Amino acid sequence: MEMEKIDIIEKAKSQKRTALTEAEAKEVLKKYGIPVVEEKAVKTIEEAEMAAEKISYPVVLKGLGSRLTHKTEKGLVKLNLKNKEDVRSAALYIKEAAGSDLEGFLIQPMLEGKREFVAGLFHDEQFGATVMFGLGGIFTEAIGDVVFRLAPLDDNEAGKMIDELHAQKLLGAFRGENAPDKSALIKTLVGLSRIGMEIPDIKEIDINPLLVTAEGKVTAVDALVVLGKAIDQRITPLPVKPKDIEKIFYPKSIAFVGASANLSKWGHLVYTNVVAGQYQGKFYLVNAKGEEIAGNTVYKSVTEIPGPVDLAVITVPADKVLSLIPEMKKKAIKSVLLISSGFSETGAEGRVLENELVEKAREAGILILGPNTMGICNPHISLYCMGTHVRPKAGSTVLVTQSGNLGTQLLAFAEKEGIGIRAFGGSGNEAMITIEDALEGFEVDELTKTVVLYIESIKNGRRFFEAAKRVGRKKPIIALKGGRTEAGAHAAASHTGAMASDIKVFKAACRQAGIIQVEHPMDLLDLSAAFSSLPLPRGKKVGVLTLGGGWGVVASDLCVENGLEIPKLSEDVISHINKLLPPFWSHANPIDVVGDMNTETYMTILEKLLQWSECDAIIHMGIIGRIMIIKATLESTIALDKKYDRKFLEKSLRYLEDFEQKSIERTVKLMEKYDKPIIGVYLLNDDKSRTITDVEDCKYKGVNFITPERAVKALARMYQYAEWLKG
Repeated sequence: MEMEKIDIIEKAKSQKRTALTEAEAKEVLKKYGIPVVEEKAVKTIEEAEMAAEKISYPVVLKGLGSRLTHKTEKGLVKLNLKNKEDVRSAALYIKEAAGSDLEGFLIQPMLEGKREFVAGLFHDEQFGATVMFGLGGIFTEAIGDVVFRLAPLDDNEAGKMIDELHAQKLLGAFRGENAPDKSALIKTLVGLSRIGMEIPDIKEIDINPLLVTAEGKVTAVDALVVLGKAIDQRITPLPVKPKDIEKIFYPKSIAFVGASANLSKWGHLVYTNVVAGQYQGKFYLVNAKGEEIAGNTVYKSVTEIPGPVDLAVITVPADKVLSLIPEMKKKAIKSVLLISSGFSETGAEGRVLENELVEKAREAGILILGPNTMGICNPHISLYCMGTHVRPKAGSTVLVTQSGNLGTQLLAFAEKEGIGIRAFGGSGNEAMITIEDALEGFEVDELTKTVVLYIESIKNGRRFFEAAKRVGRKKPIIALKGGRTEAGAHAAASHTGAMASDIKVFKAACRQAGIIQVEHPMDLLDLSAAFSSLPLPRGKKVGVLTLGGGWGVVASDLCVENGLEIPKLSEDVISHINKLLPPFWSHANPIDVVGDMNTETYMTILEKLLQWSECDAIIHMGIIGRIMIIKATLESTIALDKKYDRKFLEKSLRYLEDFEQKSIERTVKLMEKYDKPIIGVYLLNDDKSRTITDVEDCKYKGVNFITPERAVKALARMYQYAEWLKG
């Protein structure tokens, strides 16, 4: 089988052909278990007539030739031929239309089917062999209902791929016809995957249409195989050992090269942030001018520093950086944070400079993070080495961004919302340390529980994919992709190539690797708050508890739109709640407590829902944030009634704050007891409101968002990840 398959391709290559004939293409597909139509290839019109008689009418006649790649558009496919005269007439027309490109004819039985799919294979320049499945026929590109997966695929992944197609109605019984044979569809996709991994001489495959008969039989009735070497993988930086990355985030001494007394300079912003942030290690200021800055000695070179240096933070102009390498080598500095810009991000000249810098640094045994980076932080050692003076608390969420500004904005949000940060790295140009290195580094870091990424580009798609797949089994990865362009990277020799694009393949790789993809920057930390603070849901059934009916309707709609379910309450749950609420409560999920402000009522209902087997998670709205309404009421009262004063207001507010804190604590303890997530939505919020509330001696935390949509989105993504973990 292998030899026959290779012979077909070797013959085509020896003839310097760029494609197989349709008959040859189907021979290759058939060897890989893909169901192809029974057909006959012939050389002459007379042989076509004889073959048609054997197959039995009606038949299909096609022109055959390695250069005839888009036969339908050229009129080289004739359908529903019912007799010998039809075949001869069609053959004469095809012979005239195809001209010297005609090598023969292909005779097939005329198969009928209302449903057509397309399947294909191509080699993405970042991710390699990629399989495509979608709606077929003449509307393939117009409708664009397609799904991608990276090879290799197993039956399970191929099945998931089919289930993601939007047109699911066409995959079931349809207008009196049986459902397509799903096992045949799976065999087709797995077969394409195997070809992609085993035959490097095949560049693209297009099966269109993959026809479904009324009986549900799936058959490839047309196929195109394009030959050519797979796209060479981009040259990427050498992998960096996780321990070497760790050293950058745990320096015992830092040299600030380019230190400045000027408030507007990076050389001032970075070192003052580190020192004011209570960094406990030693620091040294370096500037060619020497002198003093803020009472600190300034050394003219790193070689003058009396003690060892673990990390050099460089802010000098780009054209001065290369000359620092020999000095750092002499001082035995192994780690560099290169803040300076003016390298590959500026164009060809800067790229040459960056490449030379990397070469010299590697020769000197120096590892560079950057250039053009916003910096790093490690709150666990009070290290805030960035230009922006934000200082989030220590936690378990890693944040790696290819945009420094976006990264520091997210850190400021994390600081405000109480989201703990394991570490932050602005990866900059990634001249030596890439986002793939970061993934592998935090994979083995025990303090990291959640990985958050902002990505604009990747250096090595396959490595990124494989690393993410491994990391995702241990800790969730949340990613936002910038630059979601539809600019395709493929020569569109087929429908498959035409349908592919950078962002579609990237999204498919993320989905396959279990990465939770988001659309907005704030989603990154909303999800990190949820993943780092709550248990994963075991299913998608949500109990909704609300202070008002409209809110419950909105939350229910959002749940359904995001793939969650709102189950009907059982008689037991209804009976239990009847004892707690007035007769006019909703008697349904969402549970409207009709304005009841009694926290005990809320908590009792929460626990009953958690005990209910049909409830996998709870969203409650209105328990937290009532203090704002009460505060406004008290403010109005003391303004009008002189027997109340400001002390009464302050005492009342302290009581209410303590009351809400205890409510959050009780909610968290319920989560620990039942191991089901509970997410809150503030009734009202102010500048003191926080997404996360820590509860002493508890592994989970209180999570309260300011809108229902943020709560639902977070829960939906947690469910998505939990399902991926199940395999």
